[in-house]
Amino acid sequence: MNSKNKIKVLHQMWTAKSAVLMIAMLFLSAGIFAQGKKQVSGTVYDNTGNVLPGASVMEAGTKNGTSTDFDGKFTLQVAVGGAIEVSFIGATTQKIQITASASNLDVRLQNDGYALAEVQVVSVGYGKVKKSDLTGAISTVGADDLVKGTISSTEQVLQGKVAGLNIIRPSGDPSAGATIRLRGGTSLTASNSPLIVVDGIAGVDINIVQPSDIKSVDVLKDASATAIYGSRGANGVIIITTKSGTKGVSVVYSGLSSVGYVADNLDLLSANQWRGYVRQTGNADAVDYGGNTNWQKAVEQTAISQSHTLSINSGKADSGFRTSISYLNNEGVIKKSGLERISGNVSAYQYLGDNKDVKFDMGLFANIDKWNPIDYRIFERVYNLNPTIPVYDANGNFSSVSGNIYENPVEILTNRTVDNQRHRLLGYFKTEVKFLKDFMASANISLEHNAVKGSTYKPSYAVMEGRTEDGYAQKKYEEYTNAQGEVFVNYNKTLDKHVIGALAGYSYFENIYQGFGAQRSGFVTDAFSYNNLGAGYNYRLGDVYSYKGKSNLVSFFARANYSYDGKYLLTATVRRDGSSRFGENNKWGTFPSASAAWKISSEEFMSSSKDWLDNLKIRVGYGVTGNQDGIGEYKSLSILGVGNDSYYDPVTKTWSLAYSPKQNPNPDLKWESTQQLNIGVDFSLFNRISGSFEWYSKTTKDLLYTYEVPQPPYLVGNMLANVGEMSNKGIELTLNADIIKGDKFTWDANLTLGHNVQKIEKLSNPTYKTDVIYSGSLHGLAGMSGQYSQVIAEGYPVGTFWGFQSAGLDADGKMLYYNAAGEKVLDGVLVDADKKDLGNIQPDLTLGIGMNFTYGNFDLGISGYGMFGQKALNATNMMLNDPNRLPAFNVPDDFLNSGITSSPKYSSYWIEDASFFRLQTLSLGYTLPLKYKGSKIRMYVMGENLFVLTSYKGVDPEIGLNAQDGINQTGVMDLTGLAAPGIDRYNNYPRPTTISVGLNFTLNN
Repeated sequence: MNSKNKIKVLHQMWTAKSAVLMIAMLFLSAGIFAQGKKQVSGTVYDNTGNVLPGASVMEAGTKNGTSTDFDGKFTLQVAVGGAIEVSFIGATTQKIQITASASNLDVRLQNDGYALAEVQVVSVGYGKVKKSDLTGAISTVGADDLVKGTISSTEQVLQGKVAGLNIIRPSGDPSAGATIRLRGGTSLTASNSPLIVVDGIAGVDINIVQPSDIKSVDVLKDASATAIYGSRGANGVIIITTKSGTKGVSVVYSGLSSVGYVADNLDLLSANQWRGYVRQTGNADAVDYGGNTNWQKAVEQTAISQSHTLSINSGKADSGFRTSISYLNNEGVIKKSGLERISGNVSAYQYLGDNKDVKFDMGLFANIDKWNPIDYRIFERVYNLNPTIPVYDANGNFSSVSGNIYENPVEILTNRTVDNQRHRLLGYFKTEVKFLKDFMASANISLEHNAVKGSTYKPSYAVMEGRTEDGYAQKKYEEYTNAQGEVFVNYNKTLDKHVIGALAGYSYFENIYQGFGAQRSGFVTDAFSYNNLGAGYNYRLGDVYSYKGKSNLVSFFARANYSYDGKYLLTATVRRDGSSRFGENNKWGTFPSASAAWKISSEEFMSSSKDWLDNLKIRVGYGVTGNQDGIGEYKSLSILGVGNDSYYDPVTKTWSLAYSPKQNPNPDLKWESTQQLNIGVDFSLFNRISGSFEWYSKTTKDLLYTYEVPQPPYLVGNMLANVGEMSNKGIELTLNADIIKGDKFTWDANLTLGHNVQKIEKLSNPTYKTDVIYSGSLHGLAGMSGQYSQVIAEGYPVGTFWGFQSAGLDADGKMLYYNAAGEKVLDGVLVDADKKDLGNIQPDLTLGIGMNFTYGNFDLGISGYGMFGQKALNATNMMLNDPNRLPAFNVPDDFLNSGITSSPKYSSYWIEDASFFRLQTLSLGYTLPLKYKGSKIRMYVMGENLFVLTSYKGVDPEIGLNAQDGINQTGVMDLTGLAAPGIDRYNNYPRPTTISVGLNFTLNN
């Protein structure tokens, strides 16, 4: 009865009896209505268990309905005894009867592949967006598509999975990390690694999350997507969403055991080959020590590894939790090396209110790593030692032969103790409150703590520092704490065909780091190991140190989204950051972006193509991001430090060390800014093939570098300043295909391709000037003190090899070179003007490929990745192919037939094509379904690094960006990648081939 009829009836009531009767009838009808209706809530999923936003939920036979939110949830008042119909484009509609007891429903829709994939939500920073509504360049990798196997560094799970994302792990050392590059590097001195975001918490260590806890990874590539993170988004953003509690109770176990062995070694002379050379040449200086030692194999071992993960999930419609614990023991193929890790996490959520207007969310992650770093100098000794020297002498002691860089590598590994331990902790608490129907306020606080402690002892009888120092001990500790608080409000409103979204927020980030260390030498006994540094009698300046620093980042950010008819999409973001790291004149920076997308396939003029064209969308975006990570604190200030000068204090009548200026102030110091334009196309064909194509151009300005400055007026001869400019341009292609979708047999495949061209556009301005920056130091290699192999110069990419062009060998085995005029000349007449570009470390093409097959309950998975077109300096080969090495030092097998009679000299002769394709994993599994609620057991066997296709002559063509101290490889990762990129220099910790057997089981209640 409408309001007008009610008024008319009331005016016709003349008696109290009529009035009372009418009132009674109204109350009765209201009571009947209340008894016939009830509120039903639920969550809609696709057939893989992902929540479905935007699904339609209608009361059958009525116009009463709603749609699911971004979490796939809905609430609707419906009649008891009636039904609801849940539908989505491309999925089978489900009809569900509503009983008096019905309240929280779980609805699973069977999909057709593409349609439901397009509505999966993607993390975009401070919110989520349906995949179909993206306007920026974002790639998503689900848990099932991540790299599996013996994973000791979490970034490995993305290797070859995202176009334009390079994960370079050059070492087989389980404790070694990897470098991550997205669309090329953007800095000369700062970090080039993407920002890591875990469950909405930005700037955390990626290894706080274990692979088994990852639900999905979203990689934000272009500036229109990353600008919401402002001064930390220049290198891209990797957003990791971890698994959380879902409805029901389940227990999941996954475990594997593996055997690893060295995949490849250098082919050096065996003892018998060495003896044959001596007999043939009649070398009177040769000494045969009577042994038969393969020194590479002497330091190697068969690695036995295992990993186990147990997780428990329990959830209801309004609350849930998940907890997991993991154990990893990854033994290295070099003796004494390995990594042991125990990890755990717990997450929980709770909704409050009848309409679930309030949500609390918390998470806690923790892990402990233990490892024993090895001395990477063993590899040079492994290649040097005469193969007739035995590992042990006749008395069972380590054999020892005097000589430069000639120490027994097995003794180096054995007679020293190095114990390292790292603790990681991340905790967060979040609150979400829905209000005024279309608004949601969010607040989160988080704390991350990372601490490393190391202890080293080299006994007095140990070769190298142990003997020269009469015993050496060291203890060190370093830690950092990141505290973060954020509040933001989201607004979402649908008005007919218009969808409007807005975001505004505030963020506060504080980083505190500190550390200390001490070392002593000169121990009269080795009994204390590293536990009593005070027992050492040798004390030197610098034996004790400590430090502490702090930085703050304050940010305001906003985003606006608009969509019309689901076809025309606009997004704009802006962030304003204030950082304590930079100069007084540039404390604040603004980072805007804008992007748009057009769903062409939704237009009426495309209706004739719907049979084969499921989706066609064009995107364009432009934005500005910054890089303030990795610069360090206090770089804009004048700093004093202890120098080498002393002064006499007449009061105390003692000499004291003098403090002097160590750093010039620069009030104009600021972040590097990266401007990026991205044009992309998303497509889907025949409901089987989908993909995206990206073209991008990004320019980084205000590059930071330390320049020489005049004295006076400056007190110090160098200064950090914003001057340079670098560009990266490229294309990317991602393809996914469901090749066969049968009832018993399926076959799907994925392919990623990336091409990037980098160039230094500018290095100087009128105030700060440099013509070239020399990098890739060769210092420490025989005869190459003070030499560099690479240049950073205008017009060239980072990692450009610069030197003499080889013209082969002359008739006497002497190395010939081309001079600037193109003439073949000997070494003695070369000048610097004869040097030229010899190639660079940047790959022309990166590739990732994967295929999955199922037949009944069997499954087969294949994945691989490759890099093509990059050059590498095989400095190991350059040093080993020295005619002066024999007979004391070993040489490669093919050196005896090489004809080389010249001493090593850096040139193009030693630069090789390092292109490769690696078969990453090959797995075969069988799943045994259990009868109870989808429970199952899966058994599998897996091979990792089964083969590498390459023409590179070294141990492994995947040569990374290891730091270099100018004398030897330390195995320490260099964030900038400028110390020695693309140089194979005795840093050959071999990569293992691994065979694993595994068992997974899932029990559902």
